[in-house]
Amino acid sequence: MKYGLLTFEEPNPDTTRKILHVDMDAFYASIEVRDNPSLKNRPVVIAKHPNLTGGRGIVATCNYIARQYGIHSAMSAVEAYKLCPKAIFIQGNMDYYREVSQQIRAIFLKYTDVIEPLSLDEAYLDVTVNKINEASALKIAHLIQKEIDETLSLTCSIGVSYNKFIAKIASDYHKPHGITIVTPQEATKFLQALPIDKFYGVGVKSIPHFHELGIFNGKDLYQQDLDTLIKHFGKMGYSLYFKVRGIHNAAVNQQRDRKSIGRERTFTQFLNDEEKIIVQFEKLTHSVMKKVRVLGLLTNSITVKIRYGNFETITRQMQAEDYFDSYEEAISIVKELWLKHGNLDQEVRLLGVSVSNLLNPETSAIQLTIHEGSVDEWLGSSN
Repeated sequence: MKYGLLTFEEPNPDTTRKILHVDMDAFYASIEVRDNPSLKNRPVVIAKHPNLTGGRGIVATCNYIARQYGIHSAMSAVEAYKLCPKAIFIQGNMDYYREVSQQIRAIFLKYTDVIEPLSLDEAYLDVTVNKINEASALKIAHLIQKEIDETLSLTCSIGVSYNKFIAKIASDYHKPHGITIVTPQEATKFLQALPIDKFYGVGVKSIPHFHELGIFNGKDLYQQDLDTLIKHFGKMGYSLYFKVRGIHNAAVNQQRDRKSIGRERTFTQFLNDEEKIIVQFEKLTHSVMKKVRVLGLLTNSITVKIRYGNFETITRQMQAEDYFDSYEEAISIVKELWLKHGNLDQEVRLLGVSVSNLLNPETSAIQLTIHEGSVDEWLGSSN
């Protein structure tokens, strides 16, 4: 294959591996319903009730009944309340959710040590070689799903395939409490049938661009050459070119360490009202700290980014004495940085919040202060 002045061989997919992507179903909300049976068959939203926060707050997640009303994660609690006034709002307990996540991990460890946690409620498992000497990846998926259900009274959905990308997409295919397997022989058909928005990395803002190029599904994507995809989508285009061909040989990474977590937003209408700027900082900080807590991490360093209408950009950082994972601690630092360094004489076109110096308290020795072939061959015999 030739790209620009370079010629290289297209890599071949490694179809020998057996990868699971386990995704808990509405994890936080399901724990609350499990522990309080009176909530069964009622819409449950994990967020502070907007009447208690002056209209502030973001939905962390909700159960499937609440989703029938149009509620979803990252929605404002006020909007969720308008969609379903009878919903039960629960603040949630991240420390408790971490404990349950560790119980789930203990189940995974019965089958393999090759585990890559993505968050408290999802992980990749490589079961190519496993502790029970089971050749069938599908059978292992059923065993894990059954044990989580029977021991923890929680459900999960599992994608089974030969690479992480396909396994992750497959886990979302039959939710809740489903298992979807995509063998190497089925991968091309599976990927080409997917709508373009089902490819991880394709965000809401980029979908219209794909549509403008006549790319509505995996089949359309497959027909594009590498030059075109890189020209229009850069690094993402390069990645998608191979992924739609079933090529994604990244290993399940047991030492998945993040150096930073950040969010930023560009405004088509510039901001010059301090109250609106603070609201946007609150939303960004909530999103960042939610990710920190979901990953079970701690931070002590916050950075804000401000870009003005004339493209002047400033970044300012502040480090706390103790490590923390709470939104309250983070937003107080963000507001302090804005008050010290923000300039209302200029309109704001972009705001960003990021955290660094991330630590996992379970693997750190530091004392921390926490404020909060054939199908048969590949599958193996299941008899």
